[in-house]
Amino acid sequence: MGPLEIILIVVVIALVFGARKLPELGKGLGQGIKEFKRETHQPVTPVTDVPSRQLDPVTGAPVVTPAEPVAERRS
Repeated sequence: MGPLEIILIVVVIALVFGARKLPELGKGLGQGIKEFKRETHQPVTPVTDVPSRQLDPVTGAPVVTPAEPVAERRS
């Protein structure tokens, strides 16, 4: 994209949104990009408080232990 295309895009945006709304639009866009970059650069912390579950070797389903009561089914 050359400078002529960028100028054309800015002119079209100014016509669509109006000259008064451009600063607000630019500010909102800048804040959105800033927020996106901040969220993508934060380190991901692993979840460590989830209890490990034993799996049934045949079915692969979680094994329910006595400490984890089974919810009653109501028909």
